[in-house]
Amino acid sequence: MLAALPRPERDRLLPSTDLVELAAGQALQEPAEPIEWLYFPLTAVVSMLSQLTHGHLIEVYTVGCEGVLGLPVALGGETTPFRATVEVRGTARRVAARVVREEIARGGALKGLLDRYAQALLTQTAQWAACNRLHPIDQRCARWLLLTHDQVQADQFSLTQQVLAQKLGARRQSVTAAAGMLQQAGLIRYSRGRITVRDRVGLEAASCECYGVVRREYDRLLG
Repeated sequence: MLAALPRPERDRLLPSTDLVELAAGQALQEPAEPIEWLYFPLTAVVSMLSQLTHGHLIEVYTVGCEGVLGLPVALGGETTPFRATVEVRGTARRVAARVVREEIARGGALKGLLDRYAQALLTQTAQWAACNRLHPIDQRCARWLLLTHDQVQADQFSLTQQVLAQKLGARRQSVTAAAGMLQQAGLIRYSRGRITVRDRVGLEAASCECYGVVRREYDRLLG
């Protein structure tokens, strides 16, 4: 996302950012707490989680290199009802919310870019809601693996069964069976919490149409 800014704005913003290493499981935001920092992931993936009354955590959406964590700041908000935790360890650019507000007030390209990201994210969450209602778990599993593959930009990444179950809103046994089907088909290798994408084209064929719908929308809005 930072790379999509015009160079003068990027050169002005980057010195105000810190390059940080994010560890898997690290909490970055808590529900209802003021957002002090925004994170632009480079190789990390962050999961936004909703905690239901019975204690279950369900993933609402993820943020990778295509987006930013702390979007409410750009939309005039100060908090979020969700918990943000690091799903895949890696690097990110961190910047103070105050700096982003000042940059938006300048009236440059950043506000429009963040607005388009919000539109893409709205499309994604709406499409995922329909997908989770109608499509079988093996197709949904393939969809999420494709999205994570895009976000980390690497063929291998860590993803435990517990995290994958949160992503899909399913029991771990169902997730294990779905991942096993994809592995038997030669599309992925899954061992000790590490996933290797072996056949990207085959994984796209195994997914439902929802991945393509969302991918095209991100490409259209953010390039």
